[in-house]
Amino acid sequence: MEKLSKKSEIKNGRVVSINISKHKGVSKKSVNSCLINNFGFKGDAHSGKWHRQVSLLSEESINKMRKKAFNISSGSFAENITTEGIDLLKISIGNRLKIGNDVILEVSQKGKICFEFKKSSF
Repeated sequence: MEKLSKKSEIKNGRVVSINISKHKGVSKKSVNSCLINNFGFKGDAHSGKWHRQVSLLSEESINKMRKKAFNISSGSFAENITTEGIDLLKISIGNRLKIGNDVILEVSQKGKICFEFKKSSF
């Protein structure tokens, strides 16, 4: 098991927040650090033997929503890792992201529907 913390770096970016939730369909809560294994984040509802164990969202995207008067924070979109300084839109399926010294994530899907904000006009 590797340890991932907020101080971990993603190439030229950084980890702003690590977020987990025991239940699906709800906002995740920020934690200082979390163990990660071959099944996603320990204690997170999305961990397990399937293709979407960990999700990422950029702080820049969250800030765009804040400017539209949404009161949101890291984890509001159920992302596990909130990043800053890396253009997640340029990442392709199959790309690998190295976070810190030990954690490597492979992109298996891009984008997802956020049911909580689906009715919003953004």
